[in-house]
Amino acid sequence: MHIRPATPADGTVIYTFLCDLEEEILDRERFDTVFQTNLQHPDYHYLVAETGQAVVGYISCHTQLLLHHVGRVGEIQELYVLPACRNQRIGRQLVDRLLQLAAAEGWVNLEVTTNKKRLDTQRFYEQTGFSPTHIKFVKQL
Repeated sequence: MHIRPATPADGTVIYTFLCDLEEEILDRERFDTVFQTNLQHPDYHYLVAETGQAVVGYISCHTQLLLHHVGRVGEIQELYVLPACRNQRIGRQLVDRLLQLAAAEGWVNLEVTTNKKRLDTQRFYEQTGFSPTHIKFVKQL
């Protein structure tokens, strides 16, 4: 397995992953616009895991300088591994690669939020060293 930065050519597979993750069909045109914009932005990190020529997993993270942390904080936005490829440590390897990037760039911490219904995902993050220290509130606009 190989982990590399995502490229514009990965847009279709990542779109498919995120539709599955969100359990809905996302607006493809808007997705493409956001994806292409974020690929060019230094505060966004998109990594893909591939075996052979097939992309089997994806992680995204954005970073920002936060006053209350007095430094750069990363936040995982999406992590997805094809169902047929789960339980092969691909997700852990994607997180580990992101942690290497965090260390190299001097982030002060890495955060993640997951839906309350995703109990397996919560267990995964706890097993990967994350602690459930905050509660997130969302207002749909």
